Amino acid sequence: MPFIQNTPDDQREMLAAVGVKSLDELFEGIPAELRLKGPLAVAAGISEDSLWKELKQLASWNSSGAGGSFLGAGMYRHYYPQVVDALQGRQEFVTAYTPYQPEAGQGTLTAFFEFQTMIAELCGLEVANASMYDGCSAAAEAVIMAANLTRKRRRVVVSRGVHPHTRRTLKTYLEWTGLECIEVPLGEDGKTKWADLVDADCCALLVQSPNTLGVIEDTSAAAKLARDAGAISIQSVYPISLGLLKSPGEAGFDIAVGEGQSLGIPTACGGPSFGLFATKQSFVRKMPGRIVGQTEDSQGRRGFALTFQTREQHIRRAKATSNICTNNALMALRGAIYLAAAGAEGLREVASHSLAKAQYAAVEIESLGGFSLRHTSDACFNEFVVDCPVPAAEVNRAIDAAGMIGGFEIGRWYPELGPKALLLAFTELSSRDQIHSLLRAMDSCKSRIPVG
Repeated sequence: MPFIQNTPDDQREMLAAVGVKSLDELFEGIPAELRLKGPLAVAAGISEDSLWKELKQLASWNSSGAGGSFLGAGMYRHYYPQVVDALQGRQEFVTAYTPYQPEAGQGTLTAFFEFQTMIAELCGLEVANASMYDGCSAAAEAVIMAANLTRKRRRVVVSRGVHPHTRRTLKTYLEWTGLECIEVPLGEDGKTKWADLVDADCCALLVQSPNTLGVIEDTSAAAKLARDAGAISIQSVYPISLGLLKSPGEAGFDIAVGEGQSLGIPTACGGPSFGLFATKQSFVRKMPGRIVGQTEDSQGRRGFALTFQTREQHIRRAKATSNICTNNALMALRGAIYLAAAGAEGLREVASHSLAKAQYAAVEIESLGGFSLRHTSDACFNEFVVDCPVPAAEVNRAIDAAGMIGGFEIGRWYPELGPKALLLAFTELSSRDQIHSLLRAMDSCKSRIPVG
């Protein structure tokens, strides 16, 4: 942001406008002991060159993962073609804001419309919005939407296999709604054990597949369970997996949500990204966010406009379905470009390679001796939990020393798995050489096993 000069004359004019004579009088409502008595105790400014040197030194502390990365747990390294950067970086996209004036934003609106079409097709549902902030908020908004649709039902049933960040976000959303959130445990096979918790008081069932442990859930059974109870079924998806796995719509779900990072967005220390949201046509007026619609102008030419904007800024507050405002639409644009470039066959190929790399690695890891898979490899997509002979942190240190980024110490999120559980992820970028380097690093840890 440019620096805006604030002269003494400007200050006197502003103070007079609010009816006070001095800055001290303006802030007299703040206790004296809390007011700053002098300049902030910060170091003096440095030159731009010195700043760059300091930042580069700090950045050098990070592991680049040049030898490969096996860290997943919700964000994944996938290849994306250069056309994604080239198109997303065009000035008309980078500088565009929400196109309230359709006559000035046809390019952006067209991109959003294509994005919605591709997300709806990917999820096997009839309509999608123009994206959400991220996968966590998309899931929470879906539960709120389900509560609005079912009215008097007050219970939300959530699989413990849903990503912990999503579950925490959901609890924050539900804090003052009066809705009860019940977490359903995972069984020994890594799948959700629903028991009889989905009943007549349940407004929403939320499941993630593949779940946080990498296990593919029985999505059709979960959707039927919700349908039989009259509840709204919601599936959180890993978009790449839909190149091979059954889509939420095919499984019978009412709403699909997900984290869009894998669609053309680098991991970038955790963000930014975007969330996807798709549902049935009959629910369209309860869907949060914005929807771009196609129409014709007075001359019969195809055009686009924001059709639904169901938030409080645009309609009466009592009619709003969400307070979501600006989202990461530039990141959603990357997702649209990626999907258009890959196509259905390309997405299937990426998913197939990711699955094949994980299956190969699973077999090789089990052959090491001392390491075992927590769940069978054929129950997982591209990620699985390995039980190590030593603490997972030690295994990760050995992997890091070999120039790679290791897995996630999943016991931090699931204490019942213990400190020796390591979640490893594989994508189409995981080469055979990298997997073998990973195996050697893991195998070296066996010498640290305590004797006796």
